[in-house]
Amino acid sequence: MRAIALILAGAVCASPAIAKITSIQIDKVEPFAEAMSFGAVGAYERVIGKAKGELDPRHAGNRGIVNLDKAPRNARGMVEYETDLFILRPADPAKGNGKLLYEVNNRGRKFLFHWLMDARAQSAGANNDAKSKEDAGNGLFMRQGYTMVWSGWDADAPRGADGMGLAMSVPLPLKDGQPITGAVREELVSGTRGAPADQFRLSYEAKSLDKSQASLTMRRKRDYAPVEIPAGGWEYVNARSIRLLPAGTKPELGAIYDFRYTAKNPKVLGIGYAATRDVVAHLRHDGRGFAQTYAIGISQSGRYLRDHISGGFNKDEQGRQVFDGVLAHISGVGRVFHNYAFGQPGRTNTQFEDHDYPENAFPFSAARLTDPVTGRTGSLLRGDASDPLLMEVNTATEYWQKGASLLHTDPLGKQDVELPRNVRVYMVAGTQHGGRGGLTDAAGPCANPRNPHNPMPALRALMTALDEWVTKGTAPPASRVPNFKDGTLAAEDRIGFPAIPGAVAARQVNAVTVPVDWINPPPDAKRRNYRPLVSKVDADGNEVSGIRLPDIAVPLATYAGWNLYKFPYAEGDLCDRDGSRLAFARTKAEREARRDPRPSLEERYSSHDDYVAKVQAAATALMRERLMLPEDAEAYVARARATNPLVAPRGS
Repeated sequence: MRAIALILAGAVCASPAIAKITSIQIDKVEPFAEAMSFGAVGAYERVIGKAKGELDPRHAGNRGIVNLDKAPRNARGMVEYETDLFILRPADPAKGNGKLLYEVNNRGRKFLFHWLMDARAQSAGANNDAKSKEDAGNGLFMRQGYTMVWSGWDADAPRGADGMGLAMSVPLPLKDGQPITGAVREELVSGTRGAPADQFRLSYEAKSLDKSQASLTMRRKRDYAPVEIPAGGWEYVNARSIRLLPAGTKPELGAIYDFRYTAKNPKVLGIGYAATRDVVAHLRHDGRGFAQTYAIGISQSGRYLRDHISGGFNKDEQGRQVFDGVLAHISGVGRVFHNYAFGQPGRTNTQFEDHDYPENAFPFSAARLTDPVTGRTGSLLRGDASDPLLMEVNTATEYWQKGASLLHTDPLGKQDVELPRNVRVYMVAGTQHGGRGGLTDAAGPCANPRNPHNPMPALRALMTALDEWVTKGTAPPASRVPNFKDGTLAAEDRIGFPAIPGAVAARQVNAVTVPVDWINPPPDAKRRNYRPLVSKVDADGNEVSGIRLPDIAVPLATYAGWNLYKFPYAEGDLCDRDGSRLAFARTKAEREARRDPRPSLEERYSSHDDYVAKVQAAATALMRERLMLPEDAEAYVARARATNPLVAPRGS
């Protein structure tokens, strides 16, 4: 593996002075997981440092990067950047599988360990400084011999708690010597996606602290008329923060505050796409060290990968393919609000929040289609040798919140479309957006208990299938999605959801709209919309289509990909990207007392052995279809044997 050997040869490894990675500085090389052995592959080690690169603004592969032509250049006429680099590789490269697995980080965070390898998260669902045995989780990708790589792409990603980012120069000043400025709208909300706020941080530095040059409004729901907060009701803390007055006033929970101001000093954010391209191309091609390269992205980073492909960044400046295979998870039809003069890549569109920022735009699907709304024709793919083998995996939430049905229907939701042979699309039934191991059903700001269903067994199987698709040409499982052909796809008011006592049911999907002016968005009546659809459900309310893991195929509850906000939040709106878990009654008597139409557990399963047998049958069928690995099938059966759902828990 000459690529990695080059990196480890010295503190700094220089490359020829052309537009690509110019040097890699290694700050630390140390054992991973106390040098424990991962089967035949043996021990792993961590390689931590930084990569420096440069881009030619005149090159066709870089011309789509907004403001790159305005950025400062070095003596060779190149634009420079520096990115964090983290590599986890076999200590003995000869024992590895010769393949590179690149995870696009999510807001600077590494999800691979916690999400796909079941490690306990260090913080915020991530393991940013993975180094212990505990951080290795089930060790799946180490046991398979991958070299795993992370690098920074988001210049605004938080650097605290070992987050990864990208350093770059700001655009050149204008001719009059003043910094580049532009109008910006910040949507500021307290308590919906984190702890309640005392003050709000801005994405950009305000050009002036003169309050007459800015405005602040508040609305309780997205489609409500905004109420202006007078200048005496707020103040700048500094050029990057504002707070309400009088001092000590806290923002209303769940209210949307819109702050409009003139910002300055934008970054050339689109450099992040080229940085990923060039880091991976350097490791793959310049060192000739990897036979295959794969990318995985989760949520924001899955949307990043859709941009990476459609923007032409899966081909380096020398025309070489970067990733052979790509798996984008829970990205729906979205992109990232990134390659803009004043982009805000941390935004994500939901029915209530961030709804009007650039994220969803035709083309949605990998199929080449004509958009009847705008008249455009296009595809997510480029239609050339740079296109990877692509898997797009979504949960039920993305069908309700992120328009995921538009991946496999026409834009108006009238018919199924035929996907290219190099693309697969899957829905993991009964799962919420952030589904992974270790979640609870705590309701938080939602009306119903949240959905703890874990889709990762399907993800692990699909990553294995992606590798076999690339290396052996073995076709992966066919797409598993709700569709017209099977009669499983429908409008949200026609899915057949049962009336469950005490549950608040969703009635409307998040609209997918033709992009609008994100600074001054028009009212809903003046928008042009697409038509996303959702899966039909069975008599229990569980989805009848997609990948039905054992918890859905042999259920103990109704698992939905939607939930609704409760007071004091935006009651009736979809609750961020959360789902619902609505438990079945244990006995017939309990069910009848509740007037629950769903059969109780004792009516479904004649005994504990009957329940275990049904779980085993479901897991075996999924394993046969290559939608579950044997080790995960065994874990499902072991868990079913260890827990008897027909017996009331102690203390109940």
